[in-house]
Amino acid sequence: MSRIHLMEPAGEYAEDIWAFRQEILQHDAANEDQFAGCLSLDRCETPEEWIRICRLRKHAETCRQSGTEVPSHTFLAVREEEGRIVGIIDLRHHIDHPILGTWGGHLGYSVRPSERGRGYATQMLRLNLEKAKEMGIPKLLITCNETNFASEKVILKCGGMYESTLTVEESRIKRYWITV
Repeated sequence: MSRIHLMEPAGEYAEDIWAFRQEILQHDAANEDQFAGCLSLDRCETPEEWIRICRLRKHAETCRQSGTEVPSHTFLAVREEEGRIVGIIDLRHHIDHPILGTWGGHLGYSVRPSERGRGYATQMLRLNLEKAKEMGIPKLLITCNETNFASEKVILKCGGMYESTLTVEESRIKRYWITV
């Protein structure tokens, strides 16, 4: 498996961000969570617009300008060999919000369809746990749909401890906690 690193969205990745977006749109058209961890990438008209939104979301003072109430960092998961984006993951600074504290959790992620099944989601989550530790977040709430076995497997591999299952708008959502 190739190594990856997490980096904040930047202009040098604009073309690949847009290619990532197109691949998700084509492959996951029927999945309502197709852009988990990529807040607003589906609605942006350019990669530069999305990069700007990601920068606004990082700070409590500006995150509302990006359409969210909770600050977060978004990271590109970049394969070290050739600099290709294999996924996108976010990290919310807190979950003091009715939706996030109940079923949204501290993070969301998407792996590029052509890169799935190669262990990148596990690497992404482990690297994001390091980012959480750096930010002083002691434990993370991570959720997944009850039928998303791949995501559940990733959560468990990274130390997720099952808490409960909730019903949210006809979906069954599993809640896990990971101590950082």
